[in-house]
Amino acid sequence: MNKNPSDLPALPARLPALAVVGITSPGQDDWARLRGLQYAKLAKGVLPRMIAHGVAAALVFWIFWASVGPIAIAAWTAALAGVLYYGNRCDQGLADAESRRLTRDEFRKHWVAVVLISLVWCIPIVGFSLLAGPRELLAIWAIACTLSVGSVLVVAAAPLGTIIFVTITALAAAITGLILGDYATSAISMFFAGLLCVGTIESARTYLTARIAEAGVAEKSEVVSLLLREFEENQADWLWQVDTNRKVRSISPRFAFALGKPPEEIEGKPFIQLIAGDAWETGHFVPSLHDLAERLKRRENFSNLIVKVTINAEHRWWELSGTPILDEQGTYMGFRGVGSDVTEQRESSEKIAYLARYDTLTGLPNRLMLNEALRDAIRYAEQWRTRCAFLMLDLDRFKAVNDSLGHLVGDQLLAKVSKRLKELMDDNTMCGRLGGDEFAIVIRDASEKGTIENLARKVIARLSQPYDIDNHTLYVGASVGSAVGPRDGNSVEEIMRNSDLALYRAKDEGGGEHFAYEPSLHASAEERRKLEFSLRRALERNEMSLNFQPVVDAHEETIVSFEALLRWNSQEHGFVPPDKFIPLAEDTRLIVPIGTWVLEQACQEATRWPRHVRIAVNVSGEQLIEPEFAASVIRALSQSGLEASRLEIEVTESIFLRDANIARAALEQVIALGCTVALDDFGTGYSSLGYLRKLSFSTIKVDRSFVQGAAQNSAESLAIIRAVVAMADSLEMTTTAEGVENAEEAELIRKLGCTKIQGYYFGRPMPAVEALSLFEDGGRLIA
Repeated sequence: MNKNPSDLPALPARLPALAVVGITSPGQDDWARLRGLQYAKLAKGVLPRMIAHGVAAALVFWIFWASVGPIAIAAWTAALAGVLYYGNRCDQGLADAESRRLTRDEFRKHWVAVVLISLVWCIPIVGFSLLAGPRELLAIWAIACTLSVGSVLVVAAAPLGTIIFVTITALAAAITGLILGDYATSAISMFFAGLLCVGTIESARTYLTARIAEAGVAEKSEVVSLLLREFEENQADWLWQVDTNRKVRSISPRFAFALGKPPEEIEGKPFIQLIAGDAWETGHFVPSLHDLAERLKRRENFSNLIVKVTINAEHRWWELSGTPILDEQGTYMGFRGVGSDVTEQRESSEKIAYLARYDTLTGLPNRLMLNEALRDAIRYAEQWRTRCAFLMLDLDRFKAVNDSLGHLVGDQLLAKVSKRLKELMDDNTMCGRLGGDEFAIVIRDASEKGTIENLARKVIARLSQPYDIDNHTLYVGASVGSAVGPRDGNSVEEIMRNSDLALYRAKDEGGGEHFAYEPSLHASAEERRKLEFSLRRALERNEMSLNFQPVVDAHEETIVSFEALLRWNSQEHGFVPPDKFIPLAEDTRLIVPIGTWVLEQACQEATRWPRHVRIAVNVSGEQLIEPEFAASVIRALSQSGLEASRLEIEVTESIFLRDANIARAALEQVIALGCTVALDDFGTGYSSLGYLRKLSFSTIKVDRSFVQGAAQNSAESLAIIRAVVAMADSLEMTTTAEGVENAEEAELIRKLGCTKIQGYYFGRPMPAVEALSLFEDGGRLIA
């Protein structure tokens, strides 16, 4: 079925005979609309039918005047006039049916009128012929056949009336012939009736097919006209046309507007000249304009061709489609097409494409573009048997800057870092930002020895130089991890993952270093993954335990407190050193639940000691930034019944490098409860004096490195310890020296003025049972 745009039925390969006659309406199409087309023709044939029946009636009068008599013929003529009047009124009511749908009632009235007319004509065929004879029968049948053929010619569109008329009259003639013994006339009448019915149906089918096709063409033409009119009036697009010499013809208003000229200045001008600008004089066309000229020259169809044009010295982007115009003989007549200005869409697309591939803050290529560059580098290395490299960079101490000075300063710092990185790049390298403070460099050809190492050292040195931002002088360094392709991986994912492992190693070593990937790093990462998996189940398996190291009074050598130290004996890994699993717990934030457990266990154990002995618990920065930290301290104290004054929270300066305000607020809440706070590893971090001023610490712990240095007569270590002691005294704080391992060191610490001592000389970390047994001797430790 071919889809017709009108509301007529779709045109089948062949219209069914019953549908043509009007007996059936197949399918779901609007056949009532089709009936309207058919029967509207009847109103136009009223007058010819009246004339034809009038002539036929006169012939009947002439044939049967002598044999039948004038009275019978006159009565018949009156009956014929009556049914013709009724039929013509029905047909005239269908004059407007062409523009509407035919109703069932109108259809019924039509065939009823035809049946009545047919029955009236049966009177002379049967009644008059029986009185007159076979000769008159043949004459009257010839008249009926003439009327039938005339009906076919005049009203072929509506075959039902003709079929009814010819069928009824033929049956009447055949029956009369049989009665009169004129078998030839009977046979001829039936044969003629059948032949005429078939012809009538075919004639009607031809008419209907033509009308449906005609209606479809007309409606298509109307739709096209409407679309073109709406296209010109409501859209920003335009129609264009050129002749065989590629000169503009038939200029639409919108096309003239797009060219910025009145139509009279455009007509007859070369199309390319109008849109080429200065390039028309020089002949140096942009590639897209040259492509358009070639297509016009070769008479090729084109669609959605993006062309850069120059209109009134302004560069624009047009989207053009065109097709050659051919006449009925196939002769080329020019080109016709449609165009639109897509400058804004083009700029938006370019901006979207830029945003998809470049970092908005730094202007550097983003992760997507770095992936593509690395993929190309890998392909190049495989093709030419060379090496490529991927360097992953992470800024050291950037988090401290971002948290202390704000994200605005942090963003400015990242912008300056990106600028320095770009200064180090050449044609063989490309740098980009992966996200946050992570950057990366792709080296396309890293075959020359030392290429990677030299670039990594340059990056570290350049990025470690001071930055001046908003009256702040900032120092951040950089750590670099590198992987080489295809040695360290054949895919982008492998090389990036391996360079990340190398970077992790560089950060783990303290930063400011470059590490190249080694297979052992992958093994270390796998070990770390397994260790993390076991660590997540350590508490529920009861694998964690606490050891306690005593802290003694420097002069009386009596125990004043214990430091709780966490130990882990894993089922899979055995005893895991704290310096191995504590950083892992902090990285994965498992330190939060573990730290809560340590607090609760330490407080519970401290209740078994004398009331003057305190318990010190180390707290990570990850714990302090938890909103529930103070609540966890209160819970540990209340569950154990330990006085708050006996709990000392130990922190390191590193807690102030991340969310310093949150950490300080958490510690202030703890101090408000009555707990004390000790600053551990003093002197090994950053800006310690500033922290002492901001928070009321109770104790300063001198790192063991200074104690060891003082024992070796290091003037610097001795000066630092004396300064710390003097400062603590002035701030009414106590001092604890860590790492004292012999009597000489202990005596030196006493002389330097430290108030408390902690170290192997007075006791190693021990289980809770051993710690409790120390008080059986009055809590005095004898070395």
